[in-house]
Amino acid sequence: MTFVKPSFRHPNLPTNSLGYSRRDYEGAISTLCAGCGHDSISNAIVQACFELPIDPHKVVKMSGIGCSSKTPAYFLGRSHGFNSVHGRMPSIATGANMANRDLVYLGVSGDGDTASIGMGQFIHVLRRDLNMTYVVMNNGCYGLTKGQDSATADRGSKSKKGVPNPFESIDLCELAIQLGAGFVARSFSGDKQQLVPLLKAALAHQGIALIDVISPCVTFNNTSGSTKSYQYVRDHIEATGTFDFIPLQQEILTQYDEGTVQAVTMHDGSVIYLRKSDSSLDVTSRRQALDLLEAEKEKGRLLTGILFLDPESEDTHGILNTSLTPLNQLAEAELCPGSAALDEINQRFR
Repeated sequence: MTFVKPSFRHPNLPTNSLGYSRRDYEGAISTLCAGCGHDSISNAIVQACFELPIDPHKVVKMSGIGCSSKTPAYFLGRSHGFNSVHGRMPSIATGANMANRDLVYLGVSGDGDTASIGMGQFIHVLRRDLNMTYVVMNNGCYGLTKGQDSATADRGSKSKKGVPNPFESIDLCELAIQLGAGFVARSFSGDKQQLVPLLKAALAHQGIALIDVISPCVTFNNTSGSTKSYQYVRDHIEATGTFDFIPLQQEILTQYDEGTVQAVTMHDGSVIYLRKSDSSLDVTSRRQALDLLEAEKEKGRLLTGILFLDPESEDTHGILNTSLTPLNQLAEAELCPGSAALDEINQRFR
């Protein structure tokens, strides 16, 4: 059976400030299992890019191998894309980013593609602070190979086979914070209200922005004994705070007390509700972020929201002091200055 999206578009579909409708950010029809959390993440990416807004043709989607790495086909159908080999998405993204720094880079991976075969590349893209939003669709199992435990499966967690996982899990957020990532967050595929603002903030961040999204596998890892199931996450989720992402415009000021809720009218007339959380939480402290993650883990709770944010982080181009003009736009005279320039460089080492 073939499924085709209808080509008809209602003439009164709402558009963003760039003139695009939400349909312009969609992709092909998903072939994932019905109820898969990955589809909810794809939908959140569509919504985030529509709201920011971002030109679809200025986005580069990168992925590796796995159920999650199939999802770029299901969103931003008018953007650039590259589906790399297993675990090698970060190096492909690095090469593309070095060639053209003017595009928006979105890497999509899974817990196997990142925490197992791709762990080496994941570590280095973090420490190099590549300007890319890195979304991990984390379900704790290998869905394409029939549900084996992945490296992020919690110790004692039971998959569909019913055998407890005997190994310690890898916490991608803790690892990212330790290795110098400037933006680290965690969310749940079933919480669109939190995930969309997180994606918008990550896409606007300069440098690597990791979002670890717990995304239950409805086929192999949604049992009562799994710590990545829908029910377990809903019962054990704990958020760092309630927030939204507002693009830079004329400043809107408000004052309210801790623990209270304040309604704020935005530039477009919409109203958001702010709740001030405990001021003791400092998301700019790596040490406090790591301690808080460990404390919540000991309580059996899943901490979501922004876990760490470095507002002064510098991406790879800033670290290496690369050309402001993208490399793919440099002329031959700039790339090959001639033998005289080479002789001058060689003289420095004599």
